[in-house]
Amino acid sequence: MQITLLKSKLHRVTTTHAELGYEGSCAIDSHLLEVAGIREYEQIQIYNINNGERFTTYAIQAEANSGIISVNGAAAHKASPGDLLIIATYAVLSEAEANSFKPKMVYFDEHNKITHTRNTIPMQMAESA
Repeated sequence: MQITLLKSKLHRVTTTHAELGYEGSCAIDSHLLEVAGIREYEQIQIYNINNGERFTTYAIQAEANSGIISVNGAAAHKASPGDLLIIATYAVLSEAEANSFKPKMVYFDEHNKITHTRNTIPMQMAESA
């Protein structure tokens, strides 16, 4: 049996550009791609926190350490500069691989600088009365 799991996540990056006329669907600072383990041309899912848009595209490299997150082409209709995004990738793994797999999750400040990384998400707890 195969199972699809979160492979990597750029959590709450800020959109820096939305370029309708640019080829390539999402240009991401190449340093951020490296830290998250996202390959150029890899399929990505983008979740726009500001407007609720969710869409699929692919990653291309932007200048290293530039902080660039540019949503390009038709996808530029789904994000504006200043929007907060979650960019995620997924992997299909066997049950055995899934048992030991840990995703790479990268978290950011408002300037697209890395604040920390994790490979687990804390358990959500019910609020006490």
